[in-house]
Amino acid sequence: MDLPRSFTIRESSHRIHNPFTSEKLATLGRALRLAPDTSMLDLACGTGEMLCTWARDHRVSGLGVDISSVFIAAARARADGLDVANRVTFVHGDASGYVADEPAGIASCVGATWIGGGVAGTVELLRRSVTPDGMMLIGEPYWRREPPDQATVEGCYGIGRDDWLPLPELIESFGQLGCDVVELVLADQDSWDRYEAAKWLNIRRWLDANPHDELAGEMRAELDTAPARHVRYQREYLGWGVFVLMNR
Repeated sequence: MDLPRSFTIRESSHRIHNPFTSEKLATLGRALRLAPDTSMLDLACGTGEMLCTWARDHRVSGLGVDISSVFIAAARARADGLDVANRVTFVHGDASGYVADEPAGIASCVGATWIGGGVAGTVELLRRSVTPDGMMLIGEPYWRREPPDQATVEGCYGIGRDDWLPLPELIESFGQLGCDVVELVLADQDSWDRYEAAKWLNIRRWLDANPHDELAGEMRAELDTAPARHVRYQREYLGWGVFVLMNR
């Protein structure tokens, strides 16, 4: 049980595994007005940057779960580096279906709603781990511009237009799931660039160090096409944000 090695290669230098910068993540933390000792469950936590920095800055405590053994090791090291290992714990495991032993003040899935089979399923999963007055954080893409054709959809790593909703419809869909949207922080094109472009340097440096690896051809092909694909499609058409929900 682990992520494909190609994923950890392309995101090997990332502390945040979505189109947020550290500034955006800090903005979200401040927007939530977190009380000290707020408990948190972060599903598909990646390298644990949200939990670790919020433990440092807002004194939250909590648990992160991720399927990548590489990312969990990095999360534990980050917690040690920020001196918050006494406040946060990281578990290597499948976040799909994971429910906290005790309800948390915050339950989050920021950028990995496939663990619940989509937004609706992920909201239902988080509900099982959040207190009645707690908050759920969902990170999700949306169409910032209507894709004109199937090539654009596929250029954004989608299968069909209905993979994602335009932003107003996405917001409305949370209401249909019985949630109030109480905050949001959106990525912008610059933060998309920071997320995607860092992958290209990671891939190039890995290729230079591993020219004969069995994945070298696959990673070379990705580097050949990813920059133009990003600026032609993803940067222009796909938005991304974190939406803060509370049960009605």
